[in-house]
Amino acid sequence: MGKRLLPPDNGGGDHIEPVDLKKALEERYLAYALSTIMHRALPDVRDGLKPVHRRIMHAMRLLRLNPDQGFAKCARIVGEVMGKFHPHGDQSIYDALVRLAQDFSMRYPLVDGQGNFGNIDGDNAAAMRYTEARMTDVATELLAGITEDAVDYRPTYNEEDEEPIVLPGAFPNLLANGSSGIAVGMATSIPPHNAAELCDAALHLIEHRDAPVAKLMDFVQGPDFPTGGIIVDSRASILEAYETGRGGFRVRSKWNQEDQGRGTWSIVVTEIPYGVQKARLIEKIAELLMARKLPLLEDIRDESAEDIRVVLVPKSRSVDPGILMESLFKLTELESRFPLNMNVLSRGKVPNVLSLKGVLQEWLDHRRDVLIRRSKHRLGEIERRLEILAGYLIAYLNIDEVIKIIREEDEPKQVMMARWSLTDTQAEAILNMRLRALRKLEEFEIRKEFDGLTAEKKQIEALLASDAKQWSTIKWEVTQVRDKFGPETEIGKRRTQFADAPEHDLTDIAHAMIEREPVTVVVSEKGWLRAMKGHLADLSTLTFKEGDSLKLAFHAQTTDKVLVFTTGGKFYTIGADRLPGGRGHGEPIRIIVDMDNDQDIVTAFVHDPKRKLLLASFDANGFIVAEEEVVANTRKGKQVMNVKAPDEAKRCEPVTGDHLAIVGENRKMLVFALSEIPEMSRGKGVRLQKYKDGGLLDLKPFTLATGLSWQDSADRTFTRSREELAEWIGARASAGRMVPKGFPRTGKFG
Repeated sequence: MGKRLLPPDNGGGDHIEPVDLKKALEERYLAYALSTIMHRALPDVRDGLKPVHRRIMHAMRLLRLNPDQGFAKCARIVGEVMGKFHPHGDQSIYDALVRLAQDFSMRYPLVDGQGNFGNIDGDNAAAMRYTEARMTDVATELLAGITEDAVDYRPTYNEEDEEPIVLPGAFPNLLANGSSGIAVGMATSIPPHNAAELCDAALHLIEHRDAPVAKLMDFVQGPDFPTGGIIVDSRASILEAYETGRGGFRVRSKWNQEDQGRGTWSIVVTEIPYGVQKARLIEKIAELLMARKLPLLEDIRDESAEDIRVVLVPKSRSVDPGILMESLFKLTELESRFPLNMNVLSRGKVPNVLSLKGVLQEWLDHRRDVLIRRSKHRLGEIERRLEILAGYLIAYLNIDEVIKIIREEDEPKQVMMARWSLTDTQAEAILNMRLRALRKLEEFEIRKEFDGLTAEKKQIEALLASDAKQWSTIKWEVTQVRDKFGPETEIGKRRTQFADAPEHDLTDIAHAMIEREPVTVVVSEKGWLRAMKGHLADLSTLTFKEGDSLKLAFHAQTTDKVLVFTTGGKFYTIGADRLPGGRGHGEPIRIIVDMDNDQDIVTAFVHDPKRKLLLASFDANGFIVAEEEVVANTRKGKQVMNVKAPDEAKRCEPVTGDHLAIVGENRKMLVFALSEIPEMSRGKGVRLQKYKDGGLLDLKPFTLATGLSWQDSADRTFTRSREELAEWIGARASAGRMVPKGFPRTGKFG
């Protein structure tokens, strides 16, 4: 009968089972999230490794790529890892392997690479068929004892082999080499540290289990990046980060000033922050240079060979090198922030954010577990060997009878077991003895081995029975690691230094990032602003939109701050470099700042932080304020003078002299001492002049000893001396008297 071509009709359709979409998505996404967290992104606190790194180490051990052995092609290693342990892409495995070999990525590399493994410029490593690798001494420390039942194993993905769940980890790898990763809903970021310092802190923690993090910081000063750099955070900031497991570190490049002769100099950068690619950094600085955002810098050159050497040439010899570097720190990755988020798999099972003490404690607890497991494993080996040696000694004491039984009996094993109460293992070992082992010297050596193993067994049993002896042994192990990677070794020297960030005036730094050029700021009656290049003397050529005209204009530099005072009593701060250029009519102020539609510009001027201002409203309320108090840091401005409709801010004048002349719409003038006006940071102020009708028209601070001056419509200047002003001098909030003869009809001082 031929093969059936059609499927049987079982009436069940396609066997599509309806499920709830929400429930299915929740279950499957949860499984994915847990897989990402547990098996990909977060390191185990005990050995500091993610699964892919642990599998690479395990595979290299099986390939016997020890530090004293030869290299193997990376393609061979990647194939071993992918085929047996890690069912993912070969390139991702190779990328992980390459990183383990990069001395600018790993503080203590786990892989010794031969060939092109990339560089700090960001160049990629050569293909895996060209590069070779083997383990380093650090990797062997992580694996030490793995054949002695130190850790548990689990089946591999295809259940054809086994892999370790965690490595023994004699080296404090998590903190020494750091880690970073992004999982679902959580991430980790741990900077590298100095292994000797970590060992010192661990030794102190063994002796003082309740030691606070602040005490551990006597040993662990902070991160120790493979690329060096300078950490400019305070000790209090670092302490808080280590106590909470969250925070960050500001890392700056290391630089020095080199004398080039004849008064010229240059800056040489020799170390850059961890994780920064040098080529991209130089490219960014060059872009800023071309965009004229680094006016203090003339040129940048990369003279690096094996060591980093980036040369920065200043614009002139008068440039302050500190200010130049501060501007670069602010705009480029010459200063970067490395985040701290010690989110790890606690005990290899639960994601948890640990403190510095928590991480060290879990590593020490793991080392104790490893010690106990290795000790029990060794104890089992000793007991099995002692059992065999005891059988050998019985055989030597009865050697002639043993030989006779072996020669004459059909079942010599059973006879010997019955004759001397031997175990099956002992009898089997005696039967497997070589004839040459029957010599007298062999018996002596067996007795010596028996006595030695018996003494070792007692030591291990005492160790397993005593917590104090266990911790004493762990101290010895940690001390061995500390000696091996101590500060006196080349790899153990601290590379990252600590310093306080130099204090520079923020204004100087802001100026350093702006090209200083003269401009003329033009403000129109309808609130349009622009900055014309140069200091213009003739403003008659300026054009405005139809129905608009010039309100005011003043000279400034692009590095200046421009203060704008509005009828609502608000001050707005605008950098002169941010003002629209002179082409066209400029831009409305409401595009530049968030000014209310019902407000208009009263005045605008260049900020002088040493000056004081006199503010006055239409109702003649006013006060004096320090100019540095009115600077706004946001687009919304700063409310300084409180005015309530229909009143509005009317005047803003720099405080000069000792008296104030004020004129109302009723053409009455009052002169009184400025000392009668209070100085405030914000508010409504006090009454300056009393009116029955109308309000304030103009005011002018002046020095009474030199007299009060004004100009008429014909630009003639009139001055009234102290004596001539006597009848107008009064107390603040008085009504005043009609203006002197010859005062302008506009009622303003001109």
